[in-house]
Amino acid sequence: MKLVYLFGGGRADGSAEMKDILGGKGANLAEMARIGIPVPPGFTISSEVCMDYLRNNRYPEGLEQAVEEGLKHIEELTGKKFGDRNNPLLVSVRSGARESMPGMMDTVLNLGLNDETVKGLAELTGDERFAYDSYRRFIYMFSDVVLGISRASFEKAFDDMKKKIGVEYDYQVPAEELKKIIVTFKEIVKREKNIDFPMDPREQLWMAIGAVFNSWNNERAIEYRRIYKIPDDWGTAVNVQAMVFGNMGMDSGTGVAFTRNPSTGVKEPYGEYLVNAQGEDVVAGIRTPKPIKELERDMPSVYSQLMEIFEKLERHYRDMQDIEFTIEKGKLWLLQTRRGKRTALAAVRIAVDMTHEGIIDKKEAVMRVKPEELDQLLHPMIDPKASYTVLTKGLPASPGAASGEVVFTAEDAINLAEQGRDVILVRHQTVADDVGGMAKAKGFLTATGGMTSHAAVVARGMGKPCVVGAENINIDYEKKVFTVGDTVIKEGDIITIDGTTGNVIMGRVPTIEVGLSSETQMLLSWADEFRRLGVRTNADLPEDAKRAREFGAEGIGLCRTEHMFFGEERIKAMREMILAENEEERRKALEKLLPYQREDFKGLFEVMEGLPVIIRTLDPPLHEFLPNSEEKIKEMAEEMGVSVDEIKELMERLHEANPMLGHRGCRLGITYPEITEMQARAILEAACEVKKEGKEVIPEIMIPVVNDAKEIELQKEVIDRVAREVFEKYGVEVDYKVGTMIEIPRAAITADRVAEVAEFFSFGTNDLTQTTLGFSRDDIGKFIPLYIEKGIYKEDPFKTLDTEGVGFLIKIATEKGKKTREDLEVGICGEHGGDPASIEFCHNAGLDYVSCSPYRVPIARLAAAQAAIRAER
Repeated sequence: MKLVYLFGGGRADGSAEMKDILGGKGANLAEMARIGIPVPPGFTISSEVCMDYLRNNRYPEGLEQAVEEGLKHIEELTGKKFGDRNNPLLVSVRSGARESMPGMMDTVLNLGLNDETVKGLAELTGDERFAYDSYRRFIYMFSDVVLGISRASFEKAFDDMKKKIGVEYDYQVPAEELKKIIVTFKEIVKREKNIDFPMDPREQLWMAIGAVFNSWNNERAIEYRRIYKIPDDWGTAVNVQAMVFGNMGMDSGTGVAFTRNPSTGVKEPYGEYLVNAQGEDVVAGIRTPKPIKELERDMPSVYSQLMEIFEKLERHYRDMQDIEFTIEKGKLWLLQTRRGKRTALAAVRIAVDMTHEGIIDKKEAVMRVKPEELDQLLHPMIDPKASYTVLTKGLPASPGAASGEVVFTAEDAINLAEQGRDVILVRHQTVADDVGGMAKAKGFLTATGGMTSHAAVVARGMGKPCVVGAENINIDYEKKVFTVGDTVIKEGDIITIDGTTGNVIMGRVPTIEVGLSSETQMLLSWADEFRRLGVRTNADLPEDAKRAREFGAEGIGLCRTEHMFFGEERIKAMREMILAENEEERRKALEKLLPYQREDFKGLFEVMEGLPVIIRTLDPPLHEFLPNSEEKIKEMAEEMGVSVDEIKELMERLHEANPMLGHRGCRLGITYPEITEMQARAILEAACEVKKEGKEVIPEIMIPVVNDAKEIELQKEVIDRVAREVFEKYGVEVDYKVGTMIEIPRAAITADRVAEVAEFFSFGTNDLTQTTLGFSRDDIGKFIPLYIEKGIYKEDPFKTLDTEGVGFLIKIATEKGKKTREDLEVGICGEHGGDPASIEFCHNAGLDYVSCSPYRVPIARLAAAQAAIRAER
């Protein structure tokens, strides 16, 4: 393997395409040298050497000779000599991984200085203060990075000296005092490590190279890789480069800049610089830098050259760049360029603007924006300028941020919200009965549950922030408090939840609205040109459906009818139906529910005029419609005119050891066909009424929890009979479909037979994941982080589809179903329908559409387009 790659002076052994070997920094230094941008000469030791060194704890054979050749290359181009007393070459030693890991690994500047070369540097530059300031910086940085001595000792000594001589800033310290502090610094090294500070430049170089390699495995770098999913076996390259000095007077300086504004995406130079400073001064915040625009006044010719380089780099890399530069005695040098990190807002604007400027095409613009970044544009977010105290952290289940008074019951949420107060509903976990309060709250916080728990699913559907699985919070419902360690939060106290990060924050934190810009809408319109997958929404209410349609939804892929039963009058009728002792009593109760359901469905059909609306018949077990506390049981007993004991006896009868696998879905419809009959009548009557208004309706009725073709056959017989009666009554017919939600492995395996009856499949991937993996989505938080850490799963399978297991069943079912029925419509409506990685799987598996919560519709549109483009490539 090649160990060292040279660059500078018209030579470039590497290129921008070699990031896997040279790291991002080394590859871009080589590329800039190749296209004629002024970079100080240097060489890059490959990341392959890093991994070899870390595995074997020694440098590979031939590296010493290759490094000497690299030093000779720099010496020839600079006219200086490494370690020479009279004309010393100083170098920087910097890390450089293939993915940018800012601040995670180590850098050493001014390497090559010692008690003799510092004198040569002073004579050569005619600036003794500059030379000893560079030496002071080198000892400080080398001691920290290479020798592992805390910076605090050096900083205290330097601060004490500045106070003693009465100066505020580093650059005000005169040369004689710098000589004294260098002696103090060397004494600190002797005291802390019992060694003399190394004076041999070559020894310094090899120690620094080893330190940079070892920094690949420091704690912060390991944690950064874990967060950003960067492989541990990539390693870092090491860049050794001739030093150029920004601290040689008022015609020198250093800066960091972006070729466009990274916050807004506006095409304007953005950054800052310092005159008479080195790079770390800008980052350290010791002095206040100037905005980059002021460089035009301070050094007009340098500014003009920098703007030309901005344009050249953008055209060459075809993207916004983040650069570091140094000005030495009026000469501009580029030390680094890389793809600039940016906000979601900026990412969209830059992609669209660069398309209009002819730098990239529409396809590339669509590929430039990460779909999940669009979440930032759809919800209020915490003001980046705000300061706050994080109380604890949970799972970021639904994006956005909200502040409000803590409440512990749905009733309190409703009451306070109706008084115009903002509330955050805090629960151990939410249940269907809490939906009324959830609709009124600004956001939800739960102590348990995962990314597809009830709270998470409802929050995403409502577009409200939600943090779940915050296991450090202990809730006392009686006292109406929750605690985190010694901190007590009472009902009425203000908290802020950030559903984008999972943070739970003390007090009210300011937020900012972002919204879909015209650029975002344009980017999504381009995405629609390329995607094959349809995008529908999961919506139960007309206002959610309206919002989803505004975001580009092409229909409703899932309407959950159970959420419609929790209004005051509706829940009473529903409970009458549950209490009924025979079919006649059940039918009477269901008659009361029919008009409510019909109006609900009319609202959805009107909003989704001309688009398909899939309505799922009753899914949850009946016990979910009953009260869950003594107080509520008493209330129900009074309201229904029965005894508390009768209700408790009913609850005992309905109790199931495992309700997720119990008497629910089509099993309820087969046991009590009158339930399916009422819902089918409500759906089809609503459809007929809307059609009579002159609007196109496309109802699709979905039967849940099917595991055998006979189940859907029995339910379809009920629906078809009701359809004939409704069409005769209204004197109008509508085309409708009856399909099934596939969420049981057996249904997927026997999909060829199921498709003989079902006209469409919709994979309920939340439950299909539960039944395939044997995981409860509400309890998975207790162990899934460990599973991910140990590599059992790469991702939470309720967040990103398990393609090997659940995905295999989806492929089988799709293939078998379409073999039986060529025009079978196949989609998914579980939470995976809004996850970009899962959407890519759906594209490749040949599904027809994905369905997701309203606020994830733009994400799904972009992800579907990217999947299509990647498949084409």
